[in-house]
Amino acid sequence: MFKKETYIKRRLQLQKTVGKGVLLFLGNEECGMNYEDNAYDFRQDSTFLYYFGIASAGLAAVINIDDDETIIFGDDISIDHIVWMGILPSVSELSALAGVTKSLPAGKLQEYLAGVKAKGQAINYLPTYRAEHKLKLQTLLGLSVAAQTPSVEFIKAVVNQRNYKSEEEIAEIDKACAITADMHIAAMKAVAVGKKEYEIAAIINETALAGGGRLAFPTIATINGQTLHNHYHGNTIGEGALFLVDAGAETEMGYAGDMSSTIPSGRRFTQRQKDVYDIQVASHVASVEALKPGVPFMDIYDLSARIICDGMKSLGVMKGDSADAVREGAHAMFFPCGLGHMMGLDVHDMENLGEVWVGYDGKPKSTQFGRKSLRLARPLEPGFVLTIEPGVYFIPELIDLWKGEGKFRDFINYDKLEEYRTFGGIRNEEDYLITENGYRLLGKKIPLTTDEVEALR
Repeated sequence: MFKKETYIKRRLQLQKTVGKGVLLFLGNEECGMNYEDNAYDFRQDSTFLYYFGIASAGLAAVINIDDDETIIFGDDISIDHIVWMGILPSVSELSALAGVTKSLPAGKLQEYLAGVKAKGQAINYLPTYRAEHKLKLQTLLGLSVAAQTPSVEFIKAVVNQRNYKSEEEIAEIDKACAITADMHIAAMKAVAVGKKEYEIAAIINETALAGGGRLAFPTIATINGQTLHNHYHGNTIGEGALFLVDAGAETEMGYAGDMSSTIPSGRRFTQRQKDVYDIQVASHVASVEALKPGVPFMDIYDLSARIICDGMKSLGVMKGDSADAVREGAHAMFFPCGLGHMMGLDVHDMENLGEVWVGYDGKPKSTQFGRKSLRLARPLEPGFVLTIEPGVYFIPELIDLWKGEGKFRDFINYDKLEEYRTFGGIRNEEDYLITENGYRLLGKKIPLTTDEVEALR
Protein backbone atom coordinates (compact mmCIF):
# COMPACT_ATOMS: atom_id res chain seq x y z
CA MET A 1 0.00 0.00 0.00
CA PHE A 2 0.91 3.62 -0.40
CA LYS A 3 0.86 5.79 2.73
CA LYS A 4 -2.62 6.39 4.12
CA GLU A 5 -2.55 10.06 3.16
CA THR A 6 -2.62 9.03 -0.51
CA TYR A 7 -5.94 7.21 -0.09
CA ILE A 8 -7.42 9.96 2.08
CA LYS A 9 -6.54 12.55 -0.57
CA ARG A 10 -8.01 10.42 -3.36
CA ARG A 11 -11.27 9.94 -1.48
CA LEU A 12 -11.58 13.63 -0.65
CA GLN A 13 -11.11 14.54 -4.29
CA LEU A 14 -13.77 11.99 -5.29
CA GLN A 15 -16.23 13.36 -2.73
CA LYS A 16 -15.67 16.90 -3.99
CA THR A 17 -16.19 15.85 -7.63
CA VAL A 18 -19.37 13.82 -7.09
CA GLY A 19 -20.72 16.29 -4.56
CA LYS A 20 -23.57 14.41 -2.88
CA GLY A 21 -25.06 11.00 -2.17
CA VAL A 22 -23.48 7.72 -1.12
CA LEU A 23 -20.74 5.93 -3.07
CA LEU A 24 -20.74 2.13 -2.81
CA PHE A 25 -17.57 0.14 -3.47
CA LEU A 26 -17.78 -3.64 -3.81
CA GLY A 27 -14.52 -5.47 -3.25
CA ASN A 28 -13.94 -8.89 -4.81
CA GLU A 29 -14.43 -12.32 -3.28
CA GLU A 30 -12.37 -15.46 -3.58
CA CYS A 31 -13.45 -17.53 -6.58
CA GLY A 32 -13.21 -21.32 -6.68
CA MET A 33 -11.75 -22.98 -9.76
CA ASN A 34 -13.58 -26.29 -9.32
CA TYR A 35 -14.59 -26.18 -5.66
CA GLU A 36 -14.65 -23.46 -3.04
CA ASP A 37 -11.36 -24.13 -1.30
CA ASN A 38 -9.39 -24.50 -4.54
CA ALA A 39 -9.49 -20.84 -5.55
CA TYR A 40 -8.00 -18.81 -8.36
CA ASP A 41 -5.33 -16.31 -7.32
CA PHE A 42 -7.19 -13.51 -5.61
CA ARG A 43 -7.25 -10.12 -7.31
CA GLN A 44 -8.93 -7.15 -5.65
CA ASP A 45 -11.19 -4.83 -7.62
CA SER A 46 -8.98 -2.07 -9.03
CA THR A 47 -11.19 0.86 -8.05
CA PHE A 48 -11.37 -0.52 -4.50
CA LEU A 49 -7.56 -0.72 -4.56
CA TYR A 50 -7.27 2.84 -5.84
CA TYR A 51 -9.34 4.38 -3.05
CA PHE A 52 -8.61 1.99 -0.17
CA GLY A 53 -5.45 0.04 -1.11
CA ILE A 54 -6.53 -3.15 0.70
CA ALA A 55 -5.99 -6.36 -1.28
CA SER A 56 -8.13 -8.61 0.93
CA ALA A 57 -11.23 -10.57 -0.06
CA GLY A 58 -14.72 -10.04 1.32
CA LEU A 59 -14.66 -6.28 1.81
CA ALA A 60 -16.99 -3.47 0.78
CA ALA A 61 -16.97 0.22 1.55
CA VAL A 62 -19.14 3.31 1.42
CA ILE A 63 -18.29 6.97 1.22
CA ASN A 64 -21.31 8.87 2.52
CA ILE A 65 -20.70 12.32 1.10
CA ASP A 66 -23.79 13.82 2.70
CA ASP A 67 -22.82 12.64 6.22
CA ASP A 68 -19.07 12.98 5.61
CA GLU A 69 -18.23 9.47 6.75
CA THR A 70 -16.34 6.54 5.23
CA ILE A 71 -16.87 2.96 6.42
CA ILE A 72 -15.25 -0.33 5.45
CA PHE A 73 -17.37 -3.44 5.91
CA GLY A 74 -15.87 -6.88 6.43
CA ASP A 75 -15.45 -9.76 8.87
CA ASP A 76 -12.40 -10.68 10.90
CA ILE A 77 -11.09 -14.20 10.40
CA SER A 78 -12.11 -17.00 12.75
CA ILE A 79 -9.90 -19.65 14.39
CA ASP A 80 -10.82 -21.97 11.51
CA HIS A 81 -9.25 -19.54 9.06
CA ILE A 82 -6.24 -18.98 11.30
CA VAL A 83 -5.50 -22.72 11.32
CA TRP A 84 -5.23 -22.74 7.54
CA MET A 85 -3.96 -19.24 6.79
CA GLY A 86 -2.21 -17.94 9.88
CA ILE A 87 -2.89 -14.69 11.70
CA LEU A 88 -4.07 -11.87 9.46
CA PRO A 89 -4.78 -8.20 10.27
CA SER A 90 -8.25 -7.34 11.51
CA VAL A 91 -10.60 -5.26 9.36
CA SER A 92 -10.09 -2.29 11.67
CA GLU A 93 -6.31 -2.60 11.35
CA LEU A 94 -6.56 -2.77 7.55
CA SER A 95 -8.93 0.20 7.56
CA ALA A 96 -6.46 2.25 9.58
CA LEU A 97 -3.79 1.63 6.94
CA ALA A 98 -6.13 3.27 4.42
CA GLY A 99 -6.90 6.17 6.73
CA VAL A 100 -10.43 4.94 7.50
CA THR A 101 -11.41 5.14 11.17
CA LYS A 102 -14.73 3.28 11.06
CA SER A 103 -15.31 -0.38 10.17
CA LEU A 104 -18.33 -2.64 10.61
CA PRO A 105 -19.09 -6.35 10.08
CA ALA A 106 -20.05 -7.34 6.52
CA GLY A 107 -23.58 -8.20 7.60
CA LYS A 108 -24.22 -4.58 8.59
CA LEU A 109 -23.87 -3.25 5.02
CA GLN A 110 -27.42 -4.10 3.94
CA GLU A 111 -28.84 -2.50 7.08
CA TYR A 112 -26.74 0.61 6.54
CA LEU A 113 -27.85 0.98 2.93
CA ALA A 114 -31.49 0.49 3.92
CA GLY A 115 -31.10 3.41 6.32
CA VAL A 116 -29.54 5.50 3.59
CA LYS A 117 -32.45 4.75 1.24
CA ALA A 118 -34.95 5.58 3.96
CA LYS A 119 -33.42 9.04 4.26
CA GLY A 120 -33.76 9.55 0.51
CA GLN A 121 -30.03 9.57 -0.19
CA ALA A 122 -28.89 8.43 -3.65
CA ILE A 123 -26.73 5.28 -3.70
CA ASN A 124 -24.19 5.35 -6.52
CA TYR A 125 -22.34 2.28 -7.77
CA LEU A 126 -20.06 1.39 -10.69
CA PRO A 127 -20.58 -1.10 -13.54
CA THR A 128 -20.24 -4.73 -12.50
CA TYR A 129 -18.00 -7.27 -14.22
CA ARG A 130 -18.45 -10.28 -11.92
CA ALA A 131 -21.62 -12.24 -11.24
CA GLU A 132 -21.02 -11.89 -7.50
CA HIS A 133 -21.33 -8.10 -7.79
CA LYS A 134 -24.63 -8.34 -9.65
CA LEU A 135 -25.99 -10.69 -6.98
CA LYS A 136 -24.75 -8.44 -4.18
CA LEU A 137 -26.46 -5.40 -5.68
CA GLN A 138 -29.62 -7.46 -6.01
CA THR A 139 -29.47 -8.36 -2.31
CA LEU A 140 -28.19 -5.07 -0.94
CA LEU A 141 -30.39 -2.72 -2.95
CA GLY A 142 -33.30 -4.94 -3.94
CA LEU A 143 -32.54 -4.41 -7.63
CA SER A 144 -32.88 -7.12 -10.24
CA VAL A 145 -29.93 -7.45 -12.60
CA ALA A 146 -31.98 -5.82 -15.37
CA ALA A 147 -32.78 -2.84 -13.13
CA GLN A 148 -29.20 -2.15 -12.04
CA THR A 149 -28.07 1.22 -13.42
CA PRO A 150 -24.50 2.36 -12.66
CA SER A 151 -23.98 6.03 -11.90
CA VAL A 152 -22.48 7.92 -14.85
CA GLU A 153 -21.32 10.74 -12.58
CA PHE A 154 -19.52 8.22 -10.36
CA ILE A 155 -17.90 6.60 -13.40
CA LYS A 156 -16.73 9.94 -14.81
CA ALA A 157 -15.34 11.04 -11.45
CA VAL A 158 -13.31 7.84 -11.04
CA VAL A 159 -12.03 7.95 -14.63
CA ASN A 160 -10.97 11.57 -14.29
CA GLN A 161 -8.84 10.66 -11.28
CA ARG A 162 -7.40 7.34 -12.36
CA ASN A 163 -6.48 8.50 -15.88
CA TYR A 164 -3.84 10.85 -14.46
CA LYS A 165 -1.03 8.90 -12.84
CA SER A 166 0.78 10.32 -9.82
CA GLU A 167 4.53 10.05 -9.30
CA GLU A 168 4.12 7.16 -6.85
CA GLU A 169 1.89 5.33 -9.35
CA ILE A 170 4.39 5.90 -12.16
CA ALA A 171 7.13 4.40 -9.99
CA GLU A 172 5.00 1.25 -9.53
CA ILE A 173 4.22 1.05 -13.25
CA ASP A 174 7.93 1.50 -14.02
CA LYS A 175 8.61 -1.47 -11.74
CA ALA A 176 6.00 -3.58 -13.53
CA CYS A 177 7.39 -2.59 -16.92
CA ALA A 178 10.96 -3.47 -15.90
CA ILE A 179 9.84 -6.97 -14.91
CA THR A 180 7.82 -7.19 -18.12
CA ALA A 181 10.88 -6.30 -20.20
CA ASP A 182 12.85 -9.07 -18.48
CA MET A 183 10.06 -11.51 -19.37
CA HIS A 184 10.33 -10.64 -23.06
CA ILE A 185 14.12 -10.68 -23.12
CA ALA A 186 14.07 -14.13 -21.53
CA ALA A 187 11.61 -15.32 -24.18
CA MET A 188 13.72 -13.87 -27.00
CA LYS A 189 16.73 -15.83 -25.77
CA ALA A 190 14.75 -19.05 -25.31
CA VAL A 191 12.78 -19.39 -28.56
CA ALA A 192 14.21 -22.19 -30.72
CA VAL A 193 13.11 -24.63 -33.38
CA GLY A 194 11.68 -27.78 -31.81
CA LYS A 195 10.56 -26.21 -28.54
CA LYS A 196 6.94 -26.17 -27.44
CA GLU A 197 5.09 -22.91 -26.98
CA TYR A 198 4.43 -23.85 -23.35
CA GLU A 199 8.15 -24.03 -22.67
CA ILE A 200 8.47 -20.35 -23.57
CA ALA A 201 5.31 -19.48 -21.63
CA ALA A 202 6.81 -21.22 -18.58
CA ILE A 203 9.99 -19.13 -18.82
CA ILE A 204 7.91 -15.96 -19.06
CA ASN A 205 5.94 -16.88 -15.93
CA GLU A 206 9.09 -17.87 -14.05
CA THR A 207 10.69 -14.52 -14.88
CA ALA A 208 7.64 -12.62 -13.62
CA LEU A 209 7.65 -14.50 -10.32
CA ALA A 210 11.42 -14.23 -9.92
CA GLY A 211 11.15 -10.47 -10.39
CA GLY A 212 8.65 -10.14 -7.55
CA GLY A 213 5.57 -9.84 -9.76
CA ARG A 214 2.89 -12.03 -11.24
CA LEU A 215 1.17 -12.19 -14.60
CA ALA A 216 -1.00 -9.16 -15.33
CA PHE A 217 -3.03 -11.18 -17.87
CA PRO A 218 -2.88 -14.62 -19.52
CA THR A 219 0.27 -14.86 -21.63
CA ILE A 220 0.13 -15.01 -25.41
CA ALA A 221 3.07 -17.08 -26.66
CA THR A 222 2.30 -18.44 -30.09
CA ILE A 223 3.42 -19.29 -33.60
CA ASN A 224 -0.04 -18.16 -34.74
CA GLY A 225 0.34 -14.45 -34.18
CA GLN A 226 -2.42 -13.69 -36.68
CA THR A 227 -4.88 -14.65 -33.90
CA LEU A 228 -4.69 -11.55 -31.75
CA HIS A 229 -5.54 -13.17 -28.39
CA ASN A 230 -4.21 -16.70 -28.80
CA HIS A 231 -3.76 -18.40 -25.42
CA TYR A 232 -3.10 -21.93 -26.69
CA HIS A 233 0.45 -23.10 -25.93
CA GLY A 234 0.59 -26.61 -27.40
CA ASN A 235 2.29 -26.08 -30.77
CA THR A 236 5.87 -26.93 -31.66
CA ILE A 237 8.02 -24.09 -33.00
CA GLY A 238 9.05 -24.98 -36.54
CA GLU A 239 11.64 -23.78 -39.06
CA GLY A 240 10.89 -20.36 -40.50
CA ALA A 241 8.25 -19.54 -37.88
CA LEU A 242 7.59 -16.22 -36.20
CA PHE A 243 6.86 -16.43 -32.47
CA LEU A 244 4.68 -13.68 -31.00
CA VAL A 245 4.73 -12.92 -27.28
CA ASP A 246 2.28 -10.59 -25.52
CA ALA A 247 2.92 -10.69 -21.78
CA GLY A 248 3.02 -8.40 -18.80
CA ALA A 249 3.82 -8.37 -15.11
CA GLU A 250 1.76 -6.95 -12.26
CA THR A 251 3.35 -5.65 -9.07
CA GLU A 252 2.21 -6.64 -5.60
CA MET A 253 0.22 -3.39 -5.48
CA GLY A 254 -1.63 -4.27 -8.68
CA TYR A 255 0.03 -2.00 -11.26
CA ALA A 256 0.59 -3.56 -14.68
CA GLY A 257 3.04 -3.67 -17.56
CA ASP A 258 2.12 -4.83 -21.07
CA MET A 259 4.58 -5.49 -23.90
CA SER A 260 4.71 -7.54 -27.09
CA SER A 261 7.58 -8.86 -29.16
CA THR A 262 7.94 -10.97 -32.29
CA ILE A 263 10.83 -13.42 -32.55
CA PRO A 264 12.15 -15.54 -35.44
CA SER A 265 12.46 -19.23 -34.70
CA GLY A 266 15.95 -19.19 -36.19
CA ARG A 267 18.92 -16.98 -35.42
CA ARG A 268 17.91 -14.54 -38.16
CA PHE A 269 14.78 -13.24 -39.81
CA THR A 270 14.26 -14.43 -43.35
CA GLN A 271 14.24 -11.63 -45.92
CA ARG A 272 10.49 -12.05 -46.36
CA GLN A 273 9.95 -11.81 -42.60
CA LYS A 274 12.21 -8.78 -42.39
CA ASP A 275 10.31 -6.98 -45.15
CA VAL A 276 7.05 -7.22 -43.21
CA TYR A 277 8.63 -6.76 -39.77
CA ASP A 278 10.27 -3.49 -40.86
CA ILE A 279 6.85 -2.15 -41.88
CA GLN A 280 5.50 -2.79 -38.39
CA VAL A 281 8.55 -1.16 -36.81
CA ALA A 282 8.21 1.92 -39.04
CA SER A 283 4.59 2.30 -37.93
CA HIS A 284 5.58 1.76 -34.30
CA VAL A 285 8.42 4.30 -34.29
CA ALA A 286 6.36 6.96 -36.06
CA SER A 287 3.54 6.47 -33.55
CA VAL A 288 5.90 6.88 -30.59
CA GLU A 289 7.49 10.00 -32.06
CA ALA A 290 4.03 11.55 -32.47
CA LEU A 291 3.19 11.25 -28.76
CA LYS A 292 2.75 14.60 -27.02
CA PRO A 293 0.11 16.47 -25.05
CA GLY A 294 -2.80 17.79 -27.09
CA VAL A 295 -2.51 15.32 -29.95
CA PRO A 296 -5.64 13.18 -30.42
CA PHE A 297 -4.66 9.53 -30.21
CA MET A 298 -7.04 8.87 -33.10
CA ASP A 299 -4.71 10.98 -35.29
CA ILE A 300 -1.74 8.85 -34.25
CA TYR A 301 -3.75 5.72 -35.07
CA ASP A 302 -4.44 7.12 -38.55
CA LEU A 303 -0.73 7.84 -38.98
CA SER A 304 0.22 4.30 -37.93
CA ALA A 305 -2.34 2.82 -40.33
CA ARG A 306 -1.17 4.95 -43.27
CA ILE A 307 2.41 3.78 -42.75
CA ILE A 308 1.25 0.15 -42.72
CA CYS A 309 -0.66 0.79 -45.97
CA ASP A 310 2.43 2.37 -47.52
CA GLY A 311 4.41 -0.70 -46.52
CA MET A 312 1.81 -3.06 -47.93
CA LYS A 313 1.95 -1.11 -51.21
CA SER A 314 5.72 -1.67 -51.32
CA LEU A 315 5.03 -5.42 -51.10
CA GLY A 316 2.43 -5.19 -53.84
CA VAL A 317 -0.51 -6.29 -51.70
CA MET A 318 -2.11 -2.82 -51.53
CA LYS A 319 -2.59 -0.04 -54.06
CA GLY A 320 -4.15 3.39 -54.30
CA ASP A 321 -3.91 6.31 -51.90
CA SER A 322 -3.04 5.24 -48.33
CA ALA A 323 -5.03 8.03 -46.70
CA ASP A 324 -8.10 7.03 -48.71
CA ALA A 325 -7.56 3.38 -47.78
CA VAL A 326 -7.44 4.26 -44.06
CA ARG A 327 -10.48 6.50 -44.25
CA GLU A 328 -12.49 3.76 -46.01
CA GLY A 329 -11.21 1.05 -43.63
CA ALA A 330 -9.19 -1.09 -46.06
CA HIS A 331 -6.19 -0.98 -43.73
CA ALA A 332 -8.07 -3.24 -41.32
CA MET A 333 -7.25 -6.23 -43.53
CA PHE A 334 -3.77 -6.05 -41.97
CA PHE A 335 -4.44 -3.89 -38.88
CA PRO A 336 -7.86 -4.93 -37.49
CA CYS A 337 -7.22 -3.74 -33.94
CA GLY A 338 -6.40 -0.57 -32.03
CA LEU A 339 -3.04 1.14 -31.62
CA GLY A 340 -2.98 1.11 -27.82
CA HIS A 341 -4.86 1.55 -24.57
CA MET A 342 -4.59 3.18 -21.17
CA MET A 343 -2.71 1.17 -18.55
CA GLY A 344 -2.40 1.31 -14.77
CA LEU A 345 -4.11 -0.78 -12.08
CA ASP A 346 -5.72 -2.64 -14.97
CA VAL A 347 -3.71 -3.73 -17.98
CA HIS A 348 -6.57 -2.20 -20.02
CA ASP A 349 -7.12 0.53 -17.49
CA MET A 350 -10.70 0.88 -16.26
CA GLU A 351 -12.11 -1.07 -19.18
CA ASN A 352 -14.90 -2.23 -16.86
CA LEU A 353 -15.97 1.41 -16.50
CA GLY A 354 -16.42 1.83 -20.26
CA GLU A 355 -14.03 2.76 -23.08
CA VAL A 356 -16.32 5.62 -24.08
CA TRP A 357 -15.41 7.38 -20.80
CA VAL A 358 -11.80 6.24 -20.39
CA GLY A 359 -10.53 6.55 -23.95
CA TYR A 360 -13.09 8.80 -25.65
CA ASP A 361 -14.08 11.31 -22.93
CA GLY A 362 -17.75 10.55 -23.55
CA LYS A 363 -17.62 10.89 -27.33
CA PRO A 364 -19.06 8.01 -29.41
CA LYS A 365 -16.83 5.27 -30.81
CA SER A 366 -16.58 4.44 -34.49
CA THR A 367 -18.47 1.40 -35.77
CA GLN A 368 -16.00 0.79 -38.64
CA PHE A 369 -14.31 -2.63 -38.58
CA GLY A 370 -10.84 -2.23 -37.13
CA ARG A 371 -11.30 1.35 -35.99
CA LYS A 372 -14.07 0.29 -33.60
CA SER A 373 -11.45 -1.75 -31.69
CA LEU A 374 -9.46 1.40 -30.87
CA ARG A 375 -9.67 1.72 -27.08
CA LEU A 376 -8.15 5.19 -26.93
CA ALA A 377 -8.89 8.18 -29.19
CA ARG A 378 -9.00 11.31 -26.99
CA PRO A 379 -6.33 14.04 -26.98
CA LEU A 380 -3.33 13.03 -24.89
CA GLU A 381 -2.56 14.73 -21.58
CA PRO A 382 0.37 14.67 -19.15
CA GLY A 383 -0.01 11.79 -16.71
CA PHE A 384 -1.62 9.40 -19.18
CA VAL A 385 0.05 5.97 -19.35
CA LEU A 386 -0.58 4.02 -22.53
CA THR A 387 0.68 1.32 -24.84
CA ILE A 388 1.86 1.61 -28.45
CA GLU A 389 1.27 -1.62 -30.36
CA PRO A 390 0.52 -1.43 -34.09
CA GLY A 391 0.42 -4.83 -35.73
CA VAL A 392 0.58 -6.43 -39.15
CA TYR A 393 -1.57 -9.55 -39.45
CA PHE A 394 -2.44 -11.89 -42.29
CA ILE A 395 -5.68 -13.61 -41.26
CA PRO A 396 -6.76 -16.28 -43.79
CA GLU A 397 -10.41 -16.18 -42.73
CA LEU A 398 -10.56 -12.39 -43.16
CA ILE A 399 -8.81 -12.61 -46.54
CA ASP A 400 -11.34 -15.18 -47.75
CA LEU A 401 -14.32 -13.21 -46.42
CA TRP A 402 -13.38 -9.87 -47.97
CA LYS A 403 -12.18 -11.45 -51.20
CA GLY A 404 -15.48 -13.32 -51.52
CA GLU A 405 -17.40 -10.11 -50.91
CA GLY A 406 -15.28 -8.22 -53.42
CA LYS A 407 -14.46 -5.72 -50.70
CA PHE A 408 -11.88 -2.93 -51.13
CA ARG A 409 -10.64 -4.15 -54.53
CA ASP A 410 -9.53 -0.57 -55.26
CA PHE A 411 -7.02 -0.90 -52.41
CA ILE A 412 -6.21 -4.61 -51.96
CA ASN A 413 -4.44 -6.81 -54.51
CA TYR A 414 -5.93 -10.16 -53.52
CA ASP A 415 -3.83 -12.19 -55.96
CA LYS A 416 -0.60 -10.94 -54.38
CA LEU A 417 -2.09 -11.20 -50.88
CA GLU A 418 -2.54 -14.96 -51.37
CA GLU A 419 1.25 -15.30 -51.17
CA TYR A 420 1.09 -14.11 -47.54
CA ARG A 421 -1.98 -15.95 -46.25
CA THR A 422 0.10 -18.27 -44.05
CA PHE A 423 2.60 -15.60 -42.94
CA GLY A 424 1.12 -15.11 -39.44
CA GLY A 425 1.26 -11.88 -37.46
CA ILE A 426 3.70 -9.33 -36.08
CA ARG A 427 3.23 -7.05 -33.08
CA ASN A 428 5.67 -5.09 -30.96
CA GLU A 429 4.45 -3.14 -27.97
CA GLU A 430 5.92 -0.68 -25.50
CA ASP A 431 4.53 1.35 -22.59
CA TYR A 432 4.75 5.13 -22.39
CA LEU A 433 4.03 8.01 -20.03
CA ILE A 434 2.84 11.28 -21.55
CA THR A 435 4.92 14.10 -20.06
CA GLU A 436 4.54 17.89 -20.18
CA ASN A 437 6.64 18.06 -23.34
CA GLY A 438 6.33 14.63 -24.94
CA TYR A 439 6.73 11.09 -23.69
CA ARG A 440 8.89 8.75 -21.64
CA LEU A 441 9.41 5.02 -22.11
CA LEU A 442 8.44 3.05 -19.02
CA GLY A 443 10.54 0.16 -17.76
CA LYS A 444 13.50 -1.24 -19.64
CA LYS A 445 13.99 -1.10 -23.39
CA ILE A 446 13.39 -4.40 -25.16
CA PRO A 447 14.83 -5.15 -28.62
CA LEU A 448 12.64 -3.74 -31.38
CA THR A 449 14.43 -3.64 -34.74
CA THR A 450 15.51 -6.77 -36.60
CA ASP A 451 19.16 -5.99 -35.82
CA GLU A 452 18.39 -5.62 -32.11
CA VAL A 453 16.38 -8.86 -31.98
CA GLU A 454 18.98 -10.83 -33.93
CA ALA A 455 21.75 -9.53 -31.65
CA LEU A 456 19.97 -11.19 -28.72
CA ARG A 457 19.39 -14.45 -30.58
